Amino acid sequence: MSSYPIVTNKFMYETTVNRSRFLCFIFPCVSYQELKIQLNQLRVEHPNANHHCYAFVSGAPTDSQKYGFSDDGEPSGTAGRPMLAVLQGSNIGQIGAIVVRYFGGVKLGTGGLQRAYGGAVREALALAETELKVPMTEKILHCSYQQVSDVQHIVKTCSAQIRQEEYQEIVKFVLAIPDDQLKLFEQQLLTMSCGSLELSELMQK
Repeated sequence: MSSYPIVTNKFMYETTVNRSRFLCFIFPCVSYQELKIQLNQLRVEHPNANHHCYAFVSGAPTDSQKYGFSDDGEPSGTAGRPMLAVLQGSNIGQIGAIVVRYFGGVKLGTGGLQRAYGGAVREALALAETELKVPMTEKILHCSYQQVSDVQHIVKTCSAQIRQEEYQEIVKFVLAIPDDQLKLFEQQLLTMSCGSLELSELMQK
């Protein structure tokens, strides 16, 4: 999986369409549970709002398994789905959007609702601050003291990180390696050690 931008700030953007107020809240989101926390909080803060619609992408923007949306009482397909389409089109991952609507007395119609909800998210995204998310895999590597400098060189070459190191009879490294550099890391390790070193899985506690 290649790297992708993720949102780092939490903010609100407000717009008005035919007297209806649309408050769009954008925030980092890595799970549906996190989305629910934000949604419940906004329902408490805006109990008189008519709708609390949402959309989120909790993983990479291209991951079709990590997204969700809700129209929250608006006609089907007029709120959550257009909001999600804007999020996915932005190519930003790990992001949530909740639009709180206060009805202003003028019905917007199906197309008007789609434009209003999608537009609120699109305009809000102009305020988003992002950073690059680099998917990484953690591995363990055991080596001799004589091989440490060579291992450190490979770590640097492949933009990996040393998360933990232990120096006892042999040296143990816990490494975080970018997914798109993992094969290159393994190849360089094989060449450097003449096949004596290989990565092993990190045991989960």
